[in-house]
Amino acid sequence: MSSIDPKSLLPASIAERIATLSLKDGRAIAVVDAAGLGEAERAEIEREITATLSARSEVSDVRVVMTAERVQRRLIAVGSGKGGVGKSTLTANLAIALAKAGRKVGLVDADIYGPSQPMILGNQGQKPVARDEKLVPVESEFGIPVLSMGHLVEPGRALAWRGPMAGNALSQLVDAHWGDVDTLLVDLPPGTGDVQLTMLQRFKPAGAVLVSTPQDLALIDAARAGQLFDQAGVPVIGLVENMAGYACPHCGEVSDPFGKGGVETAAERLELPFLGRIPLDLAIREASDRGKPVTAGGDPLAKPFHEIAAKVDAWIGARS
Repeated sequence: MSSIDPKSLLPASIAERIATLSLKDGRAIAVVDAAGLGEAERAEIEREITATLSARSEVSDVRVVMTAERVQRRLIAVGSGKGGVGKSTLTANLAIALAKAGRKVGLVDADIYGPSQPMILGNQGQKPVARDEKLVPVESEFGIPVLSMGHLVEPGRALAWRGPMAGNALSQLVDAHWGDVDTLLVDLPPGTGDVQLTMLQRFKPAGAVLVSTPQDLALIDAARAGQLFDQAGVPVIGLVENMAGYACPHCGEVSDPFGKGGVETAAERLELPFLGRIPLDLAIREASDRGKPVTAGGDPLAKPFHEIAAKVDAWIGARS
């Protein structure tokens, strides 16, 4: 077996990452230190090495082996007891805010039957590719890789799946090529059904964030979701009150169509942290529908999302 000097063939930035480069019987094997590289960078290095070595007359086959320390990845579940409380909007904005705080964040849209993250993160219509029988997440312009059933099925198509099928779909989304992502947010479907149970059994989250609107019915359902995490030994990071207060765009008067302070009161009663409240504002919904979440820019409406993200980030940091 002969060795090849990578510095004579490849750009310095790639050559310095090659631990060994050998040739035997026409097969070139490159062992690459991929520590700290994302999926796109790893793929580009592999393409560059393969193309360069394949051009040599004595090489008939190229194998690239990527080595790196295994990323200690934590899952943070974002759940709610019922639908329509703004959980997906919170998850997307929380992901962007955590990324701005320095976390390497990915997002799984686990709402198998009603995925919305492709629209919110602006990559609707894109399809993930598979490598080594695992999915490669779809990138977003905000630096948040994401996987969703919305990337795998045609928009608007109804899924008539029983529980085991939904559970297997979740496993494919979570057990993917997440690269250097260290914090994976999981946008759960509402309720306490098969998808939640599958996640708790196969991919126990490090913690959970619960979202509710202030009215009594939503709070009852949120408490039920909290009990599920508690029974599974998953700590609840805290509760978020969404749609809390509506400022009239004409007169500026603030009203509370869904009530006020109910989630904070429930958090005190349950002895759980209260993470903050998000106002009911048309601009937040419009930004999500455009695929431009408010935390992506300097919108003043991003402030409560960043404040909530800071508390989640502190929680993660205290347990790292």
